[in-house]
Amino acid sequence: MTDTTVAIIGAGLAGLNAARLLYRAGVDFHLFEARDRAGGRILTVDEIGALAEDGFDLGPSWFWPQMHPVMGALVDELDVPFFQQHSTGDMVFEKTSRESPQRVPAFAQEPSSMRLAGGTAALVRALMRDLPLDRLHFSTPVTALRLMGKSVEIIAADRTVTARHVIAALPPRLFAQKVSLHPAPVSRDLSRWQATATWMAPHAKVFALYDRPFWRDAGLSGMTQSMVGPLVEIQDATTASGKAALFGFVGVPAPNRAALGDQALIHASIQQLTRLFGLEAGSPRATLIKDWAQDQWTATNADAVSSAHPAPQTGEWVTGAWQGRLLMAGSEASPSDPGYLAGAIEASQKAVLSICK
Repeated sequence: MTDTTVAIIGAGLAGLNAARLLYRAGVDFHLFEARDRAGGRILTVDEIGALAEDGFDLGPSWFWPQMHPVMGALVDELDVPFFQQHSTGDMVFEKTSRESPQRVPAFAQEPSSMRLAGGTAALVRALMRDLPLDRLHFSTPVTALRLMGKSVEIIAADRTVTARHVIAALPPRLFAQKVSLHPAPVSRDLSRWQATATWMAPHAKVFALYDRPFWRDAGLSGMTQSMVGPLVEIQDATTASGKAALFGFVGVPAPNRAALGDQALIHASIQQLTRLFGLEAGSPRATLIKDWAQDQWTATNADAVSSAHPAPQTGEWVTGAWQGRLLMAGSEASPSDPGYLAGAIEASQKAVLSICK
């Protein structure tokens, strides 16, 4: 049995930032991640879907320094280069299947969307740069927490750990499903966790990779809004290094996507891109798809139905016997920016401050 001051569940942005802040404050911690990689919903891959240092973001792609200064501050502190999302040129609007797509002037994006050079996983790598590797445990899902006086027993896949505090750096809904608490949490708290929608969980993204961004030659930004689908919003996903790509959010509900299968969705998406951008779009060098609703470490059955972006919630996330021992720090627990990268930073900062005060 290992003893530590803080056990962190989840190695996404929130968990890694919590680990970084604790390490900097000299507080001992152990971090447990169910996946075999860091990043959580941050996932940057190459054209065959392998983790990459210069690739395409299957999870979050953008941040807005003006709207979310805490994110901008972290990017600056870690010295991660970034660039502006390409938006020069006209956009395409597809209203019905009976009408040809319409080309319209693109609207100015305010505030401008920014992307990290190399992909959003560049932030993950920067956060991990100075962390002690012996405190990071991958492929180690936590299954239960037991309150034992002034400490908490953490039951993980292959070990048991005791800690004074536990930071749950994952979506509240997922935590409620994956981790059993003894004693049981206050019923009001549990209901709140279960009712909190998980950002990204209902969604899927499709990428088409090309030798060059040919749509730019035609004066198109790559931006499309479609009421026909299967992709409802399309953007230029070309990397800072010039790897050309388009990506779109799939508008087909999660249960229907599961019934259709990935290959059918990709085929329909390429047909749509051809319809919107011309014949060259019909011959991508590679395609990628990520359905977050099928990811067991992101989504639950409750996430099959798409819902609105998480809204800020007031009040304590944990009350009763677990108050002060268990702290919610996933992005959805952010008091101001739930469901954004900035929300993960804010929630983790708040949790660490509560421990270190």
